[in-house]
Amino acid sequence: MHKREIIMAKEFNTSVTCDPKKHYMVDVTNKMKVFERLINNGNYFTITRARQFGKTSSLKWILHNMSDRYLVVIIDFNNLKIEDCKSDSTFCNAIGRLIDNKLNDKPLANVNSFHSLFDATNILCKHSPKPIVLIIDNADRFIIPQLADLLSCFRTDYIKRNSFGITSIFHSVILVSIKRITNLPSIIEERRFNSPWNVAAEYDLDMTFNPQEISTMLADYENDYHFGFDIKEISEEIYKYTSGYPVLVSRVCKEIDENLGKNWTKDGVLKAVKKIIKEKRVLSDDITKNLEIYPKLKAFLRALLLENFSMSFDANNPTLDLANMFSIIKEGKGGKVEIHNLVFQQMLYNYFISENTLNKITVDKGSGIYIDKNGDLDMRIVIDRFVQTVKRFRNDEKFLEEQGRLLFLCFLKPIINGTGFYYVEPENDDSSRMDIIVNYHGKEYVIELKLWYGIEYEISGRDQIARYITARNLSEGYLITFSFLKNKVVQEQPEWIEHEGKRIYEAVI
Repeated sequence: MHKREIIMAKEFNTSVTCDPKKHYMVDVTNKMKVFERLINNGNYFTITRARQFGKTSSLKWILHNMSDRYLVVIIDFNNLKIEDCKSDSTFCNAIGRLIDNKLNDKPLANVNSFHSLFDATNILCKHSPKPIVLIIDNADRFIIPQLADLLSCFRTDYIKRNSFGITSIFHSVILVSIKRITNLPSIIEERRFNSPWNVAAEYDLDMTFNPQEISTMLADYENDYHFGFDIKEISEEIYKYTSGYPVLVSRVCKEIDENLGKNWTKDGVLKAVKKIIKEKRVLSDDITKNLEIYPKLKAFLRALLLENFSMSFDANNPTLDLANMFSIIKEGKGGKVEIHNLVFQQMLYNYFISENTLNKITVDKGSGIYIDKNGDLDMRIVIDRFVQTVKRFRNDEKFLEEQGRLLFLCFLKPIINGTGFYYVEPENDDSSRMDIIVNYHGKEYVIELKLWYGIEYEISGRDQIARYITARNLSEGYLITFSFLKNKVVQEQPEWIEHEGKRIYEAVI
């Protein structure tokens, strides 16, 4: 009696390496061609990306699509133990053991020095029926002198091959890591090595998914279920919140498919995003951990989000480079730095809001005070109450100037929490203003927070928000201006004004 083959339905995957037979996947063939070209050319290179950014899936693609031409050997430094790194002898023996396990024989047994290790690997390469591609996953797990020695030996062999035509070495070596290890002297305390990985090939590859790429995954899903949703619209909506961060794209789809009644609408995407932001998972934990480990990174992101701070994208800046390495930021319009995606932006705002130093502000506890009879948010009342609350800080102008924007977000968050969603529009060139977009009960509200140092700032603020709400097909918006002029006359109460055919509810603090 023959066993019946069990065919399992595909699912969206966010935990383990993706398998096209089991998981809905974005078609990344064109992206992977970059790696294919590098390997075919015999390059040594790194794949350095943030956590859950598709690194392991890339390795699986290389293994499955290039094994006809190469012997692809993937070893994982997560399988190294601390005692393996105590000396050169234990380290080299452990590397030999990892390669042994992948080849299912014992060509590298009992190596106890870098000399014997590379003698053994050169013999292995010489007798292999196919060129060997060695991939070291999680290469940054142990930043130790032995790692620099290992890379230095790889570099020496690479130079021998290119200078003297010696071919009994690895055809290609690929290091996969979260942290960059191309500049080990700045990481290793002893600093006794000189660029051990300066042979690494440079390449340009955006591993995020654009809307067209996201649509390839959704088209595969729709082909199975025939729900009839607008693939283009949903792909663009997912991209709007995730900026194509791979695991976030899959996480939104998984949430809609499994927990939101297959609600493939813009509202379904928003509900999925809100749930993801509240979750305590690997990405959110990673962001929090990195902010605590790197105080300069924390200060930089806080200034970027909440203070009058703008910066050009410059990878030579160490703190900016660190934020970019963790994929917390990206290069935005006009070459300016911005938070990588709206999900991360909201996570960071929640982090700063939760800090104890900002517990000075409280929100009315009365139920329904901010909601009108139709269930919509009454933003006018929100702003009125915020103005009344913040008056107690008026004598502390330094605090108000530095924290005013965050105070408003602290005030807003518990009001819309659970029903609404807000994000800060990153695409403005004026660092003195912050455009907050609130979505509540299907309606959109635009609030501009602006620093004001004179009457010309008041007029420009009205011009800006009028243009902005026009661009979003709205008829009214909200303007909160923090004024720090000496001997100023502050507007007593918020009021509606007409400007360029738009209604603007204006408050000056």
